Amino acid sequence: MSRPTHLTVTDAETSSEDIDLNIVFSALADPFRRRILERLQEEPLRVSELAEPFDISLQAVSRHIQVLVRAGLIEQQRSGRIARCSLSAGPLFAATVWLNRYSRHWQQQFETLAAWLDHLERPDESQEL
Repeated sequence: MSRPTHLTVTDAETSSEDIDLNIVFSALADPFRRRILERLQEEPLRVSELAEPFDISLQAVSRHIQVLVRAGLIEQQRSGRIARCSLSAGPLFAATVWLNRYSRHWQQQFETLAAWLDHLERPDESQEL
């Protein structure tokens, strides 16, 4: 009997926090959406302003914005036909907290790298004699 090679998570095992993180990470997986968020770091922008640097249609940019809105990463305020978007950092903070749980693993890699660099910078004293 073969065993499954992947884990499955049942609905009962999935918390609302996991679902929120899934939506956030899925939204962040697209480079256009990450660039949209980068553009919103300084100030809120109209959808047309957000679309300016991209070589895709305004409709495509709007679809990316809606994904970011559903993930809670962007808030939209409408005034008539004008929609202004602003960054909402709460979901990014939640994702960062989750990622930081694993920081000890990459911290060990940094420490190993630092030790190697230190070793390379100092000549071996036994070779100087």
